[in-house]
Amino acid sequence: MTNRLRHYWHQLRESLWFVPGLMLIGSFLLAYGLVEFDASTSWQGQKDFPLLFGIGAEGSRGMLSAIAGSMLTVATLSFSLTLSTIAQVSSQYSPRVLRNFMRDQLNQLVMGYFVGVFSYCLIVLGTIRGTDEQKFVPATAVLVGLVLALGGVVALIFFIHHIAESMQSGTIVQRTTNETLEAIDNLFPSNVGEPVGSPEEMKAVQHYMDEATGWHPVIAKRWGYLQHFDTDQLLDWATRHRVIVRIEQRLGNFIAQDDVLFSVRTDVTRPDLSKPDWPEDLLDYVDIGRHRSVEQDVSFGIQQLVDITLKALSSGINDPTTAIMGIDHLGAICERLARRTFPERLRSDGQHFRVQTQPASFEDFIRLSFDLTRVNAKGDHAVLRRLLRALVLIGNHVNTKARLPVIREQIALLMDQADNTLATAYEKQQVWLLHKELKQDWF
Repeated sequence: MTNRLRHYWHQLRESLWFVPGLMLIGSFLLAYGLVEFDASTSWQGQKDFPLLFGIGAEGSRGMLSAIAGSMLTVATLSFSLTLSTIAQVSSQYSPRVLRNFMRDQLNQLVMGYFVGVFSYCLIVLGTIRGTDEQKFVPATAVLVGLVLALGGVVALIFFIHHIAESMQSGTIVQRTTNETLEAIDNLFPSNVGEPVGSPEEMKAVQHYMDEATGWHPVIAKRWGYLQHFDTDQLLDWATRHRVIVRIEQRLGNFIAQDDVLFSVRTDVTRPDLSKPDWPEDLLDYVDIGRHRSVEQDVSFGIQQLVDITLKALSSGINDPTTAIMGIDHLGAICERLARRTFPERLRSDGQHFRVQTQPASFEDFIRLSFDLTRVNAKGDHAVLRRLLRALVLIGNHVNTKARLPVIREQIALLMDQADNTLATAYEKQQVWLLHKELKQDWF
């Protein structure tokens, strides 16, 4: 799937009209098919099952009219509930989690169901004839309309339950965490090509990459947030044109029009090559949208949890329980990252150096998760204790000791925060007692 198709697909998934639109088309087809079945079949359901198929023309019209009116009312109610939920979640948690509600397939399916039943009843209603000359009642289609209406009652009850459950802080945090963990599993240790060989080769290549001259800039044609790189296609492009590509922007960055996305130069191993024609299709391997996306941007998933935690710690909300829940999930995400091997920045096609990437480091993720959270937790010993537990959990699961210094740094900053902001000696003592209880050899 190309970046452009992927971009359109994500837009459709996050829209409230796409799935209902498909179900609306399905209702047209279902109604047409059942009416044609009733018009062409010789089977007489009225005679064999009079209790089910014995509704006359006037009765069928009245029933379908009532169903259509009620389904339209319920569809309006469901849209109103969804918009009300979106507004409340935006103000209480974070506007960045709205994307999860917009792409909730259950909400889209239920709203599509109500609209589809309404349309189905209108189409079948228009085919009923009650005159003696042209008497026609599509009995099967009318019975299916009744069954769909009964299903609408179940769908309404389920929808109200789902909306109530999706508004709970635990559901919102869990959904965001699951999406972020899925992105981590997909991306780490995902690599672009193969790493450059020995440390000596990497040092020589890095020196070459740091040279300021000889690079051809590739300029962005539109503005927005950098959502996705098609890394495999990018490496193939560099190999095919025998050039070196340096990615200048990091996923999640805001890109202004005319910003440099890539820098390209001829292969260091082939200095005799003349400057090639730079094809425009290089920009096809990058996706820029109006908002960030977590599929390749793990930082955005972390940022959503940080926003929820900070909103809960604010004086206007003052919800330390939700803040502690956010910290627990941040610890789970960073613990997963601590176990993973991060890709090297310098990548090759197996023979020649081709691409320099801009991946976020483990230190970047840790500081993003805990810097603002720690600062806003001042004066709350319960939140500081939970932050300490999360950091120790991460430190106990790092796959290399080189990652421990940033954990030590965060713990030291947290203990300073406790000493400087907690109001009573009792609160300070509680934090230090936990520090003593959790103390490991590595800090």
